[in-house]
Amino acid sequence: MLFRIAVACALAAILTASPARAAEAFRVNGLPRGETLSIRDTPEAGAAALGQVPEGARIRGFGCTSDTPSGLTWCRVKSGPIVGWARRRYLAPE
Repeated sequence: MLFRIAVACALAAILTASPARAAEAFRVNGLPRGETLSIRDTPEAGAAALGQVPEGARIRGFGCTSDTPSGLTWCRVKSGPIVGWARRRYLAPE
């Protein structure tokens, strides 16, 4: 229970970011034909997929990091009600 409250507080802090950390607008781009972008629970390819976003969809980003287990760059994103992590290489700035 306390863990869920802590996670909810952390998400609220991210989603109510200050102007210095305001949301960035991205468009999903560069996926292999017929693929969708997975939004994952943590910034790693093996993490649980929380949802899928199609090519061309708009998505909001809340900061990116390459301080990940794989060393790849991942961004904290929100698409509709889904908040999670997506690979930066498939996010084109708008």
